[in-house]
Amino acid sequence: MADIFELEARDPDTYRQQTRKSTLVLIVIFVVLAMGLSTLSVSWFGHPEGNNFVWNVAGVFAGFVLTTIIFKQLLWHHPLMNASVYGWKLKRSLMSITNNMHHIEAGVAQDNITAIQLLRFYHLALSQMHKLEGNDTGISELQKPIQALLLKIEAQGLDPQQNRFDPEWIDAVKQQVS
Repeated sequence: MADIFELEARDPDTYRQQTRKSTLVLIVIFVVLAMGLSTLSVSWFGHPEGNNFVWNVAGVFAGFVLTTIIFKQLLWHHPLMNASVYGWKLKRSLMSITNNMHHIEAGVAQDNITAIQLLRFYHLALSQMHKLEGNDTGISELQKPIQALLLKIEAQGLDPQQNRFDPEWIDAVKQQVS
């Protein structure tokens, strides 16, 4: 079963502050692990008179692997990472729609309800992403396509607040449009 993603109201300043904080925590974990493991690997396996570059790189690589494991196993579900995980899921949802945009746009042209809902979610999600990241230019570029779709939504009598995304809708549109 696919994971349904739902847009949440987020304050852009708070979002950026939280994502910076979680990024800083990950950087500190990585630096401490990489430096510590590099030092350990050189002291255990290195030679005082030789080139220990390989052991340093091995320590950094081990630090990266451990940081990844800590992130996925411990931090992913921690409240500290909430904003970053939300942003990641938002961008993954947008990417899956973008990768199938030719099917979705063809469905919208055929007045396919699911395609219209997908495109509306895409516009809302992309607008939110631009707001969260402080990209005012991206928001202004969306206005014309948004208005054109809103006219179609109004003509169909659909709800313009499409805040949910089910990845299975993409497969449905691909089957209906093909």
